[in-house]
Amino acid sequence: MGTTPPGQNFIYLHLNRVTTTDDLDMIYVAGPGHGGAAVVANTYPGLQKLFLQFSFPGGDPQATAHRSARGRFTKEACRVVAGVVGDGEAETGPLATAWHSNKFLNPATDGAVPPIPHLNGYNKIANPTILARIEPEELDQLLRGYGQTPIFVEGHDPELMHEATAAALDTAVRS
Repeated sequence: MGTTPPGQNFIYLHLNRVTTTDDLDMIYVAGPGHGGAAVVANTYPGLQKLFLQFSFPGGDPQATAHRSARGRFTKEACRVVAGVVGDGEAETGPLATAWHSNKFLNPATDGAVPPIPHLNGYNKIANPTILARIEPEELDQLLRGYGQTPIFVEGHDPELMHEATAAALDTAVRS
């Protein structure tokens, strides 16, 4: 599972905080490859149930893509659908189309589907990805071209990352 589960757990933790403190109606859609299992593990009270359902025919399919977040949003009565997008899937053809679906939604009346790119630098087979390797200014321009207003959170120090992520989510939720 590479470096995706720690990032997924980190994002899940911070979304739980902002959901509680701001009383948000939010659904979390995990997409970075097999990292979805990290989030599923957080939601199951018992590991036995997880092991019986995970990757079993008719059980949990491990992960859902960001493009599914857009579809879930239109079917659910949620105000916010937080879709986490991994580097590898961010470069797939189906997701290339999903980046533009925000043009069909008005956050003030329809709610919001903020993509949360998790750029750890590796796709599902531990190969380099483009988004994690382009210069920050170019990435900012790319995301703005998709109609997003990016807020970047980068670093390795856990304490600083917690502070920066909390501030970023507070900004995103209140704007």
